[in-house]
Amino acid sequence: TAAVDLSCVWHNLEYMVCMWRPGENASSDTNYTLFYWFDGLKNHEKCNNYSVHQGIFSCIFNLSFPEVTNTYPAISILIRDDSEEIRPMCASKNPTTIVKPATPRQVTLSKLNDEIYVEWSESDTFPENCLFYEVVYHNGDLATAQIIKVIFHYLVGKNYTSIPSVDPNRKYIFKVRAKLKPECYSSKLCSDWSEEKSIGEKADSTFCFVLIITIPLIVAVSTIILLVYLKRLKILILPPIPDPREILKRMFGEQNEDSQVSKKL
Repeated sequence: TAAVDLSCVWHNLEYMVCMWRPGENASSDTNYTLFYWFDGLKNHEKCNNYSVHQGIFSCIFNLSFPEVTNTYPAISILIRDDSEEIRPMCASKNPTTIVKPATPRQVTLSKLNDEIYVEWSESDTFPENCLFYEVVYHNGDLATAQIIKVIFHYLVGKNYTSIPSVDPNRKYIFKVRAKLKPECYSSKLCSDWSEEKSIGEKADSTFCFVLIITIPLIVAVSTIILLVYLKRLKILILPPIPDPREILKRMFGEQNEDSQVSKKL
């Protein structure tokens, strides 16, 4: 009857989300309640923000510490029901192993000459130099996406990177995510990808198709017109020479007709 498959994620050092499934022998109307405690907290706290989706329970509670460091006390979690028929479940979580950074915000793109600059806001909840970033970009072909690892490029409250020697006639699409440095946290979780941003103009495929069809057609029509014009020009410059045999045949034919007419007369 005890809750099973407990998993918790500490989002951006601000709040924790815990999820679990009901015990195999628990009744369908079981109302699990989550309590948590850690060293430095006087009394245990109750999680009140519950939800159930497709039989999976989840609860969200704020979790932050006065000082931002690389080490934090373990979080003790108790999940139980008021009924004595439901067995309680206890667990301990090391928060540094389940940290997940927030998705990078305010991603902006700019272009200077043949170089693209990508900027995004720096997280203010993590210790300095405990995050690095991955920037993925492609020019429409997902199979050839490029990944850039940004350890530290920081200027005026923003992280940034640049991509030189870009094609000015292509459209580039970018997205960014944050990851934790192993020397700060042992968590393998990374942030969700930011919303894709694009820069540049992609050539209009319809326009290209029309050009592919139109240009050969124009060349063909122009060639036919030119051939007809050259043929007429040749006739004007070099008129055809009459065949002497045809001239003699017409002459003798006319004489025969005249002789026949004179005999009748």
